[in-house]
Amino acid sequence: MNFARVIHLDDSDLNVFRTAASPGEWAVPGTFAYSNWTEAELTGKARQEFAHGWLGLDSFGRASVVAVSPITTEERAVLINALAAHFVAAWGAPHLEAARPVAEEEITHMAAMCDEHPQNTLMVIERELTESGVRDRFRIIPPQNAALETFAVHGDLEP
Repeated sequence: MNFARVIHLDDSDLNVFRTAASPGEWAVPGTFAYSNWTEAELTGKARQEFAHGWLGLDSFGRASVVAVSPITTEERAVLINALAAHFVAAWGAPHLEAARPVAEEEITHMAAMCDEHPQNTLMVIERELTESGVRDRFRIIPPQNAALETFAVHGDLEP
């Protein structure tokens, strides 16, 4: 099973997002955060987050690029619980039992999208506000001959 993991190709995420997700965090599109937004809210760093940000599932910060990476069943279960808790804490879900199915659907959707691509495939997201709501587009960058680890950071920089 595969999932999206935050990578940094450079330091730009630290400058363009209010909170940047850390390399190695698991990530989902996080488009739910913008379901009621209007053009008036799309300014500055909020515009960048809206237009190009994946949602990291540890910091709940944003990232520009994710890579398809293997994930275990246990890690997937932890992500569902973390996202459900985030829905309660940040989005007003009444309790974990109500939030868990929605979180599981979000995690399942991301896993299905990643399972369509080989590991080390890079993915970027582009969002736009349309008359009918938010529209997501995903750009897929197939893995190159070099291992992703040779030029991108997947996890902690600490030894």
